[in-house]
Amino acid sequence: MWTWKKYSWIGLIILAVLGGQKAFAVHSSIYEPRVPSEVLEQVQEIENPFPATRERIEAGRQIYFGKGLCVTCHSNDGRGVRVPGHSPRDFTNKKWQDLRTDGELMWVLRNGSPGTGMPIRVGKVITEEEGWNAIHFIRTFAKE
Repeated sequence: MWTWKKYSWIGLIILAVLGGQKAFAVHSSIYEPRVPSEVLEQVQEIENPFPATRERIEAGRQIYFGKGLCVTCHSNDGRGVRVPGHSPRDFTNKKWQDLRTDGELMWVLRNGSPGTGMPIRVGKVITEEEGWNAIHFIRTFAKE
């Protein structure tokens, strides 16, 4: 028998899905930068201050699969979990990897990605150094 509680839950789910699709429809292309245009050029010039050593890549892997929670949306293989609206980035996409700079990736880790489900990570869940290490690991997905 349907009760008011069941109808309430269904209503909340419908509102979340419909409202979420509106928010997810911000980016028209998977290659479009997530950094606002007014700071994009400046952010693109920022380089990873840490060398891509095996130790740093491994530390980034631990962040990706651990407390950074990257794996939750970007999956074990880096392809991203398919969701309605705007799916997470596919880190195996070589063209995307070539277009996006480390500075842009750090900006997203610091600020989240408006219009998507990407939350702020640096400063809330991981340190800046851990973020740079995670970026080194993310870069390995296009090399496989």
